[in-house]
Amino acid sequence: MSIPSLAALPIRRLTPRDLVACADLSEDRGWPREEHKWGLLLAGGTGYGIDDPAGGLVTACVVTEYGPRERPELAAIGMVLVAGRHARQGVGRRLMRHVVEETGTTPLTLHATAYGRPLYEELGFKAIGRAEMVRGVFISDDSASGVFTRPATAEDLASVLRLDEEVFGTDRTHMIARLPAFADQLRVAEENGRITGYAAAWPNMATQVVGPVIARDTRTAKALVSSLAAHTDRPLRTDIDTRHEELLGWLKERGLSSVGFNSVMTHRIPELPGDWTRRFAPLTVAAG
Repeated sequence: MSIPSLAALPIRRLTPRDLVACADLSEDRGWPREEHKWGLLLAGGTGYGIDDPAGGLVTACVVTEYGPRERPELAAIGMVLVAGRHARQGVGRRLMRHVVEETGTTPLTLHATAYGRPLYEELGFKAIGRAEMVRGVFISDDSASGVFTRPATAEDLASVLRLDEEVFGTDRTHMIARLPAFADQLRVAEENGRITGYAAAWPNMATQVVGPVIARDTRTAKALVSSLAAHTDRPLRTDIDTRHEELLGWLKERGLSSVGFNSVMTHRIPELPGDWTRRFAPLTVAAG
């Protein structure tokens, strides 16, 4: 039996049943398996992939849409992967072209590595900023911040969702509402009974990923990160918008080191919606 060419293999929608195959694909490319994150993305977003006749996936990615379901206002593309044995054969370009077409006129965003950026630029994406990944064992900050933080409760969810939509620029209830089950910690900052920020820490292999971080100001963001760090013995990892220089400097003083940078890119819009001054870290770079 002849093996069909990559160009003849159909692109299909992925489902949560494809989680192991997606994790296998991550591992194939030297990434962590990240099954916990794949589970969130496949449940809250739309996966696309091509099946390998020999088993597993040739390629995969996930698109997470935000705003009204019938007319999304923003879609984040992430986890774009091609199996090593099929690399440099145009299959990643084919998948991305399909996704761009499938999303119609919906504005798009993604975080691009230096390796992937040329492909995205070819497809019409433009770099609008950068995010820096930092990782390490957090050194406790004993100075009193004056910001009160506490674990979030079920009663806080409506307020958290309102704040998130205001700062992110569109509704992402279907992802943020999953945080209590997905994250190990979800904490809020509060002043006079009003929530002024929130942040989560979720497990990813040997680290705790801090994200999202939504806060009124840098002092509030620091307090939220400190409170999350105080309740885990794992190293922290997070991706910070490089415009937040004060927070990045403080994290490095507290023991985290730079791991690398991603370009923040958009398609069909010149800038991301919302208020970047209060948006410090994404839920995950794969989902914005």
